Amino acid sequence: MSAMREQLEGLITEMINRGIRYEDAHQEFEKRFIIEALNKVNGNLGRASELLGIHRNTLSRKVSSYRLRKKP
Repeated sequence: MSAMREQLEGLITEMINRGIRYEDAHQEFEKRFIIEALNKVNGNLGRASELLGIHRNTLSRKVSSYRLRKKP
């Protein structure tokens, strides 16, 4: 098993033990995933959507719903 998979399994176990609900974990993961993608492409929504494999409009909606801002 890869080190990343082991880290993920440990994190999931810890979250479940702390009572974190699936929906909260899912939203936090998605938000951070989007933030990292946007940071990698300097806030370019088109390039970030390609990197994430989602439509630009979908990404734009998610950025709005999570109230994310571009880095200055």
